Amino acid sequence: MRLLKQLLAVVAVSLVGSQAVAAVQGNPWLSLVLGMATAVAAVAVYGWVVRRTERREVTEVARAGAAGRIARGALIGYGMFAAVIVTIAVLGGYHLDGLGSVTGAVGLFGFMAAAAATEELIFRGVLFRVIEERVGTFIALLLTGVVFGLLHLVNPDATLWGATAIAIEAGFMLAACYAAFRNLWVPIGLHFGWNFAAGGIFSVAVSGNGESTGLLDATTSGPALLSGGDFGPEGSLFAVAAGVALTVVFLWLAHRRGNLVPRRRRVAEVPAATATVS
Repeated sequence: MRLLKQLLAVVAVSLVGSQAVAAVQGNPWLSLVLGMATAVAAVAVYGWVVRRTERREVTEVARAGAAGRIARGALIGYGMFAAVIVTIAVLGGYHLDGLGSVTGAVGLFGFMAAAAATEELIFRGVLFRVIEERVGTFIALLLTGVVFGLLHLVNPDATLWGATAIAIEAGFMLAACYAAFRNLWVPIGLHFGWNFAAGGIFSVAVSGNGESTGLLDATTSGPALLSGGDFGPEGSLFAVAAGVALTVVFLWLAHRRGNLVPRRRRVAEVPAATATVS
């Protein structure tokens, strides 16, 4: 019931916010405002419902140091995606044609902020955290990562390979990021930095959601395993490789900090018949 209450509360905010942002899609400034408002509301509701259902301080979204942690995550996400784009460009799969649209990037900033916050609260804040308590870090990472990837199959240009790539490079990596830092700000920032770099800066398709109009005017071409095809660069083998590398780094950091949760072992019951009376 704890998981269900937390999940329903955050999902409700996510649905209302996404509908509001979609309704003003043609107005980038309203998209920015409503997207940021959705992100803030989702964090507030998450903190409220966790506090009520678990009777504790919700340290994973503590305000102290939040801005710095979000910035750190955003830089990691941007750097990771920029490295993928540069690799694809060197191999001839990404073509820069000039400047794009500032207002397009503004609208995407709000949309990506809402998506990053709500998805991290749902998948890492609720699902991964609660499941990890029961089955340990590695099984929780695997289960929630697969679900995260499968949900991307509903996107317009989704493919099975694209969903698999998302599960590996994002689902696993972001869960490992949460395990390493034990707060939601860094994975929210990382998720945002990755997505905004893709759509808001490099103007490529994000997770099979169609073309994006960002700061740069660009196109992709070549084999899908190189450029990601219609799904976007997240379907590229280079994105998967980058995600795997960061997952390993985050898990190493989690291990070093003692943040890995072992799988619970059932205590075997001693049969009553074996007891002796002296």
